[in-house]
Amino acid sequence: MAKESRIIDFMGVRHYTSAISILFVVISLVALATQGLNFGLDFTGGTQIEIKLNKTANLDQIRSVLEKENIKNPVVLLFGSDQEVMIRTQDQMIEKAKEKLSKQLAAINPQITLDAVERPGREYDGFASVLVIGNAKAETLQQQQLFSAEYGRVHYADRDGKLLVVVEKPIESVYLAGLIHSIEVATLSEIKLLSSEFVGPQIGDELRDQGGLGMIAAFALVFLYVAVQFQWKFSVGAIMGLVHDVIVTLGVFAIFQWDFDLTVLAAILALIGYSINDTIVIYDRIRENFRIMRKMHPHEVINISITQTLGRTIMTSVTVYIVLACLYFIAGETLQGFASALIIGIIVGTYSSVYICANITAALGITKEDLMPKTPENSEADQLP
Repeated sequence: MAKESRIIDFMGVRHYTSAISILFVVISLVALATQGLNFGLDFTGGTQIEIKLNKTANLDQIRSVLEKENIKNPVVLLFGSDQEVMIRTQDQMIEKAKEKLSKQLAAINPQITLDAVERPGREYDGFASVLVIGNAKAETLQQQQLFSAEYGRVHYADRDGKLLVVVEKPIESVYLAGLIHSIEVATLSEIKLLSSEFVGPQIGDELRDQGGLGMIAAFALVFLYVAVQFQWKFSVGAIMGLVHDVIVTLGVFAIFQWDFDLTVLAAILALIGYSINDTIVIYDRIRENFRIMRKMHPHEVINISITQTLGRTIMTSVTVYIVLACLYFIAGETLQGFASALIIGIIVGTYSSVYICANITAALGITKEDLMPKTPENSEADQLP
């Protein structure tokens, strides 16, 4: 009786917790529908730049330069050493170069436009970019010295009333050189460009589709496993809990517009494994107690079972949080998205294991008869007169 007095009435607040869960899910779905996820470079494509400084890199100064250049969603992190920096952005350098040139042309005359950037044909062998400019004369641009030595050789031509400016160097490399120079000035260092490469979105689309299929497969296998090991009513509760965890976690990322990259997708898949493991422990205790406490109401049995496993649930969550805190604060910016997703997901997953999964199972009318071992049809008892 002493133990019974310490039983927590989880089922007594099931209506309130159900309302809270529905509210969170609705808010998350609205955020996902209206704002969507802020897909990172892995999904959208962009540019990855690797540079090496001649002294310890100050990441805050580098970020400040990128912000002034209006670089989209820049990620700046160390790799290899404290002098080597990786910059990842959803921007393409050629688009930033076009944007900068358009502003420079507009500053000369608002009527001058950059209509297109083309790759030169055979007639311009040795040149890299052809700029198609409207409402401009070669003399005007030459006087303004817009295309200086950094572009290499420059050739002017006319095509159907448009001014063609053919430059020796790719305009994206010129823009990148200017960006690196700005970082050098801000950090008072010398910088060597190690690599600059375009990351195509097609890879991201493929991995996104595979990740979605992996999540669906995980849900299906979890449903089958729980149905075989326990009962189909437990399967419904488990799946609803997992769906709740994933939607709410994704909803938080949509609300705050945090970058959603492959590390976050990996965290979502890991969350499914963690959450179902916690749920299975509770389900196993519920099944065991249903077979022992046959005269109790199902809600009482569930309350006792969750209370008995509550210590294990809390200790598991705390130990995982210690690891995630280390990842978030020490492991660097690369793993912060992964850690953030799991930190949120484990809070939601622990809540759903206690309040959602068991609640749905109880609402479906689970009884001790559902969990009693089946008697074989051709047993000796059936053969008695």
